[in-house]
Amino acid sequence: LLAEVAGSTLWLAPGEGPAREHLRREASTHGVRPERLTFAERLPLDRHLARHAHADLWLDTSPYNAGTTANDALFMGVPVLTCSGETMASRIAGSQLHAIGLPELVTDSLAAYEAMALRLAREPATLAALRERLAANRHTHPLFDMARYTRDFEALLLRTWDERHRL
Repeated sequence: LLAEVAGSTLWLAPGEGPAREHLRREASTHGVRPERLTFAERLPLDRHLARHAHADLWLDTSPYNAGTTANDALFMGVPVLTCSGETMASRIAGSQLHAIGLPELVTDSLAAYEAMALRLAREPATLAALRERLAANRHTHPLFDMARYTRDFEALLLRTWDERHRL
């Protein structure tokens, strides 16, 4: 993706020194300037969330999807692109995207994932429309509706209690 999208940058977790150097060396081997890899240092939560304002698209990992970090990106208005697999760990971000009303950002193959990432990088209007939908859906979809979550969770606990005591 970095080779295909001029001027793009990939933010990564801080990682350890040897991992950073290996990734930079691999980038260079593939014709990508190593400085296009940015290793985001750990920050206090407020500063970590604030830096999301500088991201266009959040690329999820596979086969182990993000959970809280994808949720942070969506909460801060950054669309998340994911590739679902067969395990629960590979479907977490997809579940969040369905709950926020952006199922088209859930792909089912790495080829579809790459194609969608390239499309969004090359079609800023499409990416902007997704960002607008994400912002609007925050107030109408279940992902960030804590009052609804609380009501549903309480109802589940009460149902469980009732069923347990009927035995």
